[in-house]
Amino acid sequence: MININYKSLLQMLLALFIGTCGSVLFIYLHLPLPWLLGSIFATTIAMRFEKIPIISPKTFSPPARILIGLTIGSAFTPEILDYIGVYFFSLLLVIPFTILTIVLGTYYYHKLLKYDIKTSYLGSMPGGVIEMVIIGEEIKANITKITLMQSSRLFFVVISIPLIIQYGFDIDISGNKLITTPILEINLFEFFILLILGYIGAIVAKRYKVTAALLIGPMIISIFVHSTGLITTIVPDEFLKFVQVVFGTIIGFTFKGVELKTIVKTLFSTFGHFIILIILCTLFVLISYYLFNFPIVSTLLAFGPGGQSEINLIAILVGANLPYITLHHIVRLFIVMNIAPIIAKKFKD
Repeated sequence: MININYKSLLQMLLALFIGTCGSVLFIYLHLPLPWLLGSIFATTIAMRFEKIPIISPKTFSPPARILIGLTIGSAFTPEILDYIGVYFFSLLLVIPFTILTIVLGTYYYHKLLKYDIKTSYLGSMPGGVIEMVIIGEEIKANITKITLMQSSRLFFVVISIPLIIQYGFDIDISGNKLITTPILEINLFEFFILLILGYIGAIVAKRYKVTAALLIGPMIISIFVHSTGLITTIVPDEFLKFVQVVFGTIIGFTFKGVELKTIVKTLFSTFGHFIILIILCTLFVLISYYLFNFPIVSTLLAFGPGGQSEINLIAILVGANLPYITLHHIVRLFIVMNIAPIIAKKFKD
């Protein structure tokens, strides 16, 4: 028998409602990525008022990740084989990019800000927030600080990239635009089958401890059924807008329960690391762009050091090359997940 905490569910739904209100406000103001950034904005403000009965809607995160995985998979078409050379050599650049990010980030936090080496190392990792916290507990690092450092990085990246795309590249991503096909125009039976397959893919991937299982498992299933033509239906527009509100609301809860002074201090210190990330990202984006002449926005998102789900979501919204971007983030996450535990063992007391 399933035990449902209706009070918690209502508090999550209220949080999502507040996030949606922020999205509507951003649509009205014609700001970029309103469903994502608007919900971040509204929730960030709302969670500072402790009397509002809201909690982070993390329960909605797994199905949201499954939907993103299914959407990414539907973009893997036979035509991507034409770019296999670009993909391969561009993916090689991810290795030095990831290593430099970790080394320079660790140096910044440890040498300049005087954080302990364990916290500096895990806080500088470009991805895997939960995994870094788990490793931090094992080596007795400051897991609270690691969480704040990682969350701040994600916050800066998710906020800045849409602004860069909108105002730097003059690509209009404001307003309530269609992302994919509306739900009334899709084959609902096929979509239901796709959801079941995605759920199965997530369970199998998680059982075999695949990195980012909730996203990668459904993505592999989606690649197979879409590339073979077994299913042609994609995740409808309304679902992807809901996914944006879910992630935006969760990000807005990042600093809930943390003193404002600590938040400001963390954001200020992490901003220095963010500047390092911007410089590194710009360098590798330019190298990749001039070497392979691949679309600049897709290249930016491929090397953008944000969360895999969040970056891929932005890629879906701006119509970037999903296979190219996804593969880069899988490689980066694979490197991080393998490097982090090995070196972290040397820090054990």
